[in-house]
Amino acid sequence: MAAPGHRSGLDAQGYIEREGSPARVPSAFRPVVAAARERLLDVFGAWLDGAYLYGSIPRGTARVGRSDLDLLLSLREEPTDTDRADARALEGALDEEFAEIDGVGALLFSRTRLLSDLETNDLGWFVACLCTPLLGEDLAEHLPRYRPDALLARETNGDLALLLPRWRERIAAADTDEARRPLVRSMSRHLVRTGFTLVMPRWNGWTSSLGEMAEAFGTYYPRRAAEMRSAAVRGYEPAGGPAVLRGAVLRAYADDLGPWLAGEYARVHGIKAPRP
Repeated sequence: MAAPGHRSGLDAQGYIEREGSPARVPSAFRPVVAAARERLLDVFGAWLDGAYLYGSIPRGTARVGRSDLDLLLSLREEPTDTDRADARALEGALDEEFAEIDGVGALLFSRTRLLSDLETNDLGWFVACLCTPLLGEDLAEHLPRYRPDALLARETNGDLALLLPRWRERIAAADTDEARRPLVRSMSRHLVRTGFTLVMPRWNGWTSSLGEMAEAFGTYYPRRAAEMRSAAVRGYEPAGGPAVLRGAVLRAYADDLGPWLAGEYARVHGIKAPRP
């Protein structure tokens, strides 16, 4: 891991570097990326302003049969229910056809929202730093450069408290192992990323590695370090042990680690600006 003050993930001027590129896509995943590009054009046509890859595939760290294909779509207008249904159908078709991936997820936003002032330090940063262009114009050309500062921390993950009630509803509804495992994975990832951005300005760097994020967090919050390391492990590969099967891990996330992290985040960085 990087020691405090080390410029991990930053360029020589201290700005966060874009983390993915087409050249880093592993050869095993290139056919599914090519298929996604072609089918996005078929489905959305002129309605599509641009498309991006994000996650482990453009970072070059994807695992065959384990990693999912993550897409972000920029549309010329606000996405409709029909657009979302078309995206879900495309996700299902790609997932069924390509054994190399374990799921497909597509985020849909309008170009206007992605470039709005309100989203500059959230979705705008996401596009500029974490997304790799796949189709159309690269909106990063219209966005600023970003440093790992307190404003970015607040606007990316300063809304955990708003998510916790929904998490508790989803946990209560998940009454099988099959239903709990994806929740453990997604909530673990969210908590680790939030824990990392809490300390990101002090750590002065960027990483998308859950393990490195947990270690950076633990440097500043040693009493919670073991919990965050465990969450990082579950974020990659949720184990089906008794604690997971009984939902104890999820309850601890929603009733202990999550509320503590939300409160500390608000104390250190403040609350994320409200969205409509």
